[in-house]
Amino acid sequence: MTDPAAAREQVSEPGGTASPPVRSTRSGRLVTAAALVRAGLIAAALIAAYYLLPLDHGGEAGTTALLVCGLLAVAGVFAWEVRTIMHSPNPRLKAVEALAATVVLYLVLFAGTYYLLEQSATGSFNEPLTKTDALYFTLTTFTTVGYGDINARSQTARVVTMLQMAGGLMLVFVAARILAYAVQTGLRRRNGQAAGQDEGGGQTEGRP
Repeated sequence: MTDPAAAREQVSEPGGTASPPVRSTRSGRLVTAAALVRAGLIAAALIAAYYLLPLDHGGEAGTTALLVCGLLAVAGVFAWEVRTIMHSPNPRLKAVEALAATVVLYLVLFAGTYYLLEQSATGSFNEPLTKTDALYFTLTTFTTVGYGDINARSQTARVVTMLQMAGGLMLVFVAARILAYAVQTGLRRRNGQAAGQDEGGGQTEGRP
């Protein structure tokens, strides 16, 4: 019969077959936890910046500039994140970070735009907006909940709201497909590199 104590000692030895999977599982959990923490920190940092940045005296020109430059920034960040996913050793986790950064940046951008719009053109909404109100309206519009307690009244506010709706649909469907493609590309790249390393190692071991 096999001695249980000896079996445990054998597993715990550096050359045991069970030790690498245990270390690999622990390492994978740490990497996953780190990715989730980074995603949370990115979201928190963007929301904090939204509340801390002065947005009280933008005017119509400032509102337009914020929206245009912000949309370009969202597109730029998303493109950079897609490239990063393709070259990441953990593309799925990197996609989570990318989605968090892109979605939160998108929401904060429109919240800031609504807030500036109300400040520069009073009456654009059915009630004055604080930053929290603007973020709340942005989130309810993005999730298509639309409680109706805050609604756009002016033509400009309604145009911006329609832009957010259209952009939200693109973000959900188009961006999700692009991220999925980036993840698959990253996985194929990683598996190809791993296969190449295995073949190289096998050839090295076979030499006399």
